[in-house]
Amino acid sequence: MSKKGSKMTILFDLDGTLIDSTEAILESFHNSFDHYGYPHPDDEMIKALIGHPLDVMYAQLGVEENRVWDFVATYKEHYRVISTQKTVLLPHAGEAVEEAASFARLGIVTTKTGAYSRVLMEHFGLMRYFEVLIGREDVGHPKPHAEPIDKAVEQMGVSKESCWIIGDTRLDLGSAKNAGIGSIGVLSGYDNAEQLKTLTDIIEVDALQAVRHLEKLVEKSR
Repeated sequence: MSKKGSKMTILFDLDGTLIDSTEAILESFHNSFDHYGYPHPDDEMIKALIGHPLDVMYAQLGVEENRVWDFVATYKEHYRVISTQKTVLLPHAGEAVEEAASFARLGIVTTKTGAYSRVLMEHFGLMRYFEVLIGREDVGHPKPHAEPIDKAVEQMGVSKESCWIIGDTRLDLGSAKNAGIGSIGVLSGYDNAEQLKTLTDIIEVDALQAVRHLEKLVEKSR
């Protein structure tokens, strides 16, 4: 479904950019703290860390280093069961992907587990638009490291000069900066405009407006 002759490549983040899985994430965190009898962090503390790898999140939330991976395993076990029921597409996200696919090649770069991400995108009927999906298990160094973007670019066989990422956090934009590609911040997720402005000059309300910004760039170059 992707346009292989297109000059532009668009990489999408997932959480806060195309999907809202906040309910599933929070429930899975609280379930793990219940399971091990630990005091619960409040929701705002958890949400402030969304976008980071799970092990980093648990460590930041006070779980001892030698217990972190136990918590991660319990989280994943619960999340796998509830994710499709408690995750929704963000407004205009489906339209954004379909419109982007009309003029660009598409990929997903996320810190979520790739296997679960693929299930979610197939659930929403959107996976067919994407050539690659780079998840946490596919890289040694997650965002904001360049590796996730570098891996997507390599697998797609595209030029970085025509590659952009659309994301809602400084992790996404930092990864773009480190990889040497363009970036657009969106306000549909977890970081605010002031935070996003530290790493990009382009901020849009949501993924659809970000896609339309890029579409105009393509039109101007014709």
